[in-house]
Amino acid sequence: MAGETLYVIDRIVTNPGCGQKFVDEWRAGYLPNARRRSLTLDNILVSPPLWSEYEPNVVTITWTVDGASGWWAMTRLSRGDTTLRQWWDAMEPLICERSRTMATAADDVEALADV
Repeated sequence: MAGETLYVIDRIVTNPGCGQKFVDEWRAGYLPNARRRSLTLDNILVSPPLWSEYEPNVVTITWTVDGASGWWAMTRLSRGDTTLRQWWDAMEPLICERSRTMATAADDVEALADV
């Protein structure tokens, strides 16, 4: 499976006026430990591209993991991490909603699905 890249896409909708604070807290508190869980940061996108006191921001964070084995390593290390759960709980006042999805390049689907 080495060589197939899986993308982990986190989508966080912040409460109005909380976008910049969330991104700052995420960089300080979430990002360092994510690397330990086999996640490699690909990109952080903010929409709309401005910090507003009156509107929410959609923060889209894309990660990469190395194939199915990387995804399983990330999942296994995340499930038992109580500090991760506590971090998200502390972020609740800043967040309206959040979701996580996975994707891959179309050329890698067949190899990744052959388990």
